[in-house]
Amino acid sequence: MKNLDRITFDPNVMGGRACIRDTRVTVSLIVNLVADDMSRAEILEAYPYLDPEDIQQALQYAAWLAEENVEEVA
Repeated sequence: MKNLDRITFDPNVMGGRACIRDTRVTVSLIVNLVADDMSRAEILEAYPYLDPEDIQQALQYAAWLAEENVEEVA
């Protein structure tokens, strides 16, 4: 996995789910917003404390997970 320094895990925050930079914004939320056709600009407007790189790393992390899951099934 690439260096995804903006993805954090804390068992005391959001049940340990992957979050963006120690916030309560989960990777799954970002991925779902993108999947629901929300633009990056709209996401950044709705969550002004996020940076474009946060969205990029959330998508990279999700892609890595999907790749790993496929390899585990095979």
